[in-house]
Amino acid sequence: MSPGLLSPSETTSSCDGTTHYGKAVVEKIQEEENIESDAVNHLSEKHALVLKTFRLLIADLCQQYNGGHPGGAIGMAAIGIALWRYVMRYAPHSPSYFNRDRFVLSNGHTCLFQYTFLHLTGYRAMTLDQLKSYHSSRPDALCPGHPEIEHEGIEVTTGPLGQGVANAVGLAMATKHLGAEYNRPGYEVVNNHTWCMIGDACLQEGVALEAISLAGHWKLNNLTIMYDNNQITCDGSVDMTNTEDINAKMRACGWDVIDIEDGCFDISGIVKALKKARASREKPTFINIRTVIGLGSKVAGSAVAHGAAFGAEDVKNMKRAYGFDPEHSFVIGDEVRDFFKDIPERGQAFVSGWEGVVERYAAEHPELAAEFRSRIRGELPFNWRELIPSSFPDKLTATRASSGLVFNPIAAEIKSFVVGTADLSPSVNMIWPGKVDFQHPSLKPTSGPRGAYNGRYIHYGVREHAMAAISNGLAAFNPGTIIPVTSSFFMFYLYAAPAVRMGALQRLQCIHHATHDSIGMGEDGPTHQPIELATLYRAMPNLLYIRPGDSEETAGAWTAAIQEREAPTIVSTSRHTLPQLKTTKREGVLKGAYVLEEVQDAQITLIGVGAELSFAVNVAQELKGKGIKARVVSFPCWRLFERQERSYKREILRRHEGIPAVVIEPYAPNGWERYADAAICVTRFGHSLPGKAAYKFFGFDLETMTNKVVKYLGDVEKDDLLRREFVEL
Repeated sequence: MSPGLLSPSETTSSCDGTTHYGKAVVEKIQEEENIESDAVNHLSEKHALVLKTFRLLIADLCQQYNGGHPGGAIGMAAIGIALWRYVMRYAPHSPSYFNRDRFVLSNGHTCLFQYTFLHLTGYRAMTLDQLKSYHSSRPDALCPGHPEIEHEGIEVTTGPLGQGVANAVGLAMATKHLGAEYNRPGYEVVNNHTWCMIGDACLQEGVALEAISLAGHWKLNNLTIMYDNNQITCDGSVDMTNTEDINAKMRACGWDVIDIEDGCFDISGIVKALKKARASREKPTFINIRTVIGLGSKVAGSAVAHGAAFGAEDVKNMKRAYGFDPEHSFVIGDEVRDFFKDIPERGQAFVSGWEGVVERYAAEHPELAAEFRSRIRGELPFNWRELIPSSFPDKLTATRASSGLVFNPIAAEIKSFVVGTADLSPSVNMIWPGKVDFQHPSLKPTSGPRGAYNGRYIHYGVREHAMAAISNGLAAFNPGTIIPVTSSFFMFYLYAAPAVRMGALQRLQCIHHATHDSIGMGEDGPTHQPIELATLYRAMPNLLYIRPGDSEETAGAWTAAIQEREAPTIVSTSRHTLPQLKTTKREGVLKGAYVLEEVQDAQITLIGVGAELSFAVNVAQELKGKGIKARVVSFPCWRLFERQERSYKREILRRHEGIPAVVIEPYAPNGWERYADAAICVTRFGHSLPGKAAYKFFGFDLETMTNKVVKYLGDVEKDDLLRREFVEL
């Protein structure tokens, strides 16, 4: 049976108009959730009508602008009915309800599948008019070509295939972590499930396979992957590139596997499988659902059905075959509307029931509940800055070690921070005293301590891409509730770059600690020496890339990263030790650039950055001995600098006064022409030498750098046009 609308006797209204739900409502929800598959079968005629309506609606939505991806969404229709109607716990009229189930569409090109169910189940923003905006030129469209996090009912932005799988692992981890931290006997304030829809291509992407391996290892039994197995990708049938036994592969990764042979129509079987997955106690669940892409069209089962409208005549023929009027489009009959109409009220019952649990929880555990509610609001303790040391030792210190000095006291005290590394704990300095690993409590590592789900240190293994993508899921669970921190060598953030970009695109607060960030890291050679990578991240929108020059600047970098609530940050640090400069200022880092040494009547500005900041200071001192007045500017972050007033930027660079600026950084110089007139830089890949020898090999010894600056000034005096041309020294 399918429950109807709640009767007035089952609800009560307060004076403020808020509806509250009582015992009868809870029983009605339980009745629906306990519905047996044979009872679902009794609705076969209604299901058939809903399936036909849904599939024709998808065909019409693509046909109206003659574009889009109809095939996968049509094939997945029965999966959607089983999930949205019978199993998933969500609230269309309270889409940000904290304990809702999370749904991730990893095969994001099938976005009409999600958009259409958002419309049918009552999400207010997804009107039929908005649903028809798919592939339109409307600037207010809520139906982009792949789901985007900004829109109601969308948990994460999924574009590049496989990212959604890793995001879903992060969402499921967030539930496990928060539940372990805050749930108490009789009070499960966090117990939602994560559902991830994938296609054949998602299972070919490395990031998905990295994340799948971790989910099985961590025994995330609150995670279900629904595999739309239609055996078609853009180029043709999957057997052109894959002949593996995917079920055996998933079992080997620690997943339960359920097979559905008739995924196009067997709603009853899918409901049964989904409920079995939700009830899993030991493992995540992989449901292998066989479907037919573009079912009912003349191109059904072929690659042509993937990414093109079917054509007007084919759509009309589908309507004739289904008993619909071929001249009418976007038809959703009353019977179909009725099938979904109680979903919003059911959702509000979930909300009300959860709020009641939280209220009773607060009465019994007031301090814990206060902390929990603060986490929901994404709040940090008002005095978190006081946890950062006010001063640092004068000794030579690598900024990777400085990061530990700055951030570990914060991580130790503030539960919002969940820190991870891609198998580089000894190198990244992110372990604080008393840290507990995130692990399933039953796991007993041969080397290392046992962990628990409330642990906040994550061993990702050698999986940089999944680390960053899973962190996006952790951050997306609820803004500010979890602030994920990742760590690895800077060069390996090239492996993670697609996920770092997706975090920036979604305005997710993730902090990435990137160590070994220069040629000074030495003997590992050009494979590990990042020459071009900073240019990528400095150019990436909505991302802070910060290179601090010593411990004081590292304090500023972490302060900026923690303050930046709607963007990811890369804190880029050195492997080798650096001098602690007396004039650096953490407050200066927050402005992106600041004057380190000012000189009246300056002839040149030297811009120092990160691990090479002291080089600029030393060159300025050497130039002074030659009668040349040089001022020094520290420039750790372009994007923070661009946020400053024009007057401040002019004051720092003083280029408007005709003073040329030379930047010293052993990276590709691209982009520095915006702030400097010349660069002592590197335009080739690195070289395997000890750190000091590598710097000398590339001309970053004091004598060579000084001579280059002197020569540049002489060249400018002879040829004034050089002031308007960027020069690589």
